[in-house]
Amino acid sequence: MNAHQIVEAVMFASDAPLTADEIARADESLDEDQVEAALQSLKAEYEDGGRAFQLVEVAEGYQLLTRPEFAPYLERFDNVPRQSRLSGPAIETLAIIAYRQPLGRLEIEYIRGVGASGVIRTLQDRRLIDVVGRSEGLGRPLLYGTTQHFLEHFGFRSLEDLPRPEELPIVLRERIPLGPEEDEDAGSDEETGEEPTGEAVQEPVGEGTDVDVGPESPVIPSASGGPDQDLEEETDEHTTESDTP
Repeated sequence: MNAHQIVEAVMFASDAPLTADEIARADESLDEDQVEAALQSLKAEYEDGGRAFQLVEVAEGYQLLTRPEFAPYLERFDNVPRQSRLSGPAIETLAIIAYRQPLGRLEIEYIRGVGASGVIRTLQDRRLIDVVGRSEGLGRPLLYGTTQHFLEHFGFRSLEDLPRPEELPIVLRERIPLGPEEDEDAGSDEETGEEPTGEAVQEPVGEGTDVDVGPESPVIPSASGGPDQDLEEETDEHTTESDTP
């Protein structure tokens, strides 16, 4: 078997993005240069052949995904995996974390003006954010940052693909220090971290898997289909509660 065939087999079977270094582990005769050449050859082959799937650079790696124009056909099938859509408050919180990471819950609540514990918990459950450390401040609160799954979910190759800071609202561009009186003044609110939708989950093309497209990726539009899902409503908590590991 040649490098081209080995790389295609690995990409076809993978359910997550792979880097050239990871693909090269499939065989002792492969190196990163050979893998990169094979990937570019496969990408051109799929484009020229008008295939229903494409080789996409996402989350600092490569993955086979169905083309967005086939979404209307996929949404007719109930067995195509679906995922819930993030609510407005969850998207807002995620944007703050993405551009100003790492940062703690109190800073998020100061920016938004409401409690954020429930939304943070929802984003952690969705594997979009995770604890990345602790602050040196009083009580050493937890600090949050985005995950590799965040890049996969939205179709970003890396965080550098995010819109430029100068295009963003000032609240995301500039870090405003918290005052002692402001740590205790953030209000509380009741928000839904997720809302149901009929959108299909981004899935790789592989043996034994259903082809599909991503839910919210700006690169790969989603498809919808299947029965509605009931999602538990998340409630933000008051900001005086302390973070726990």
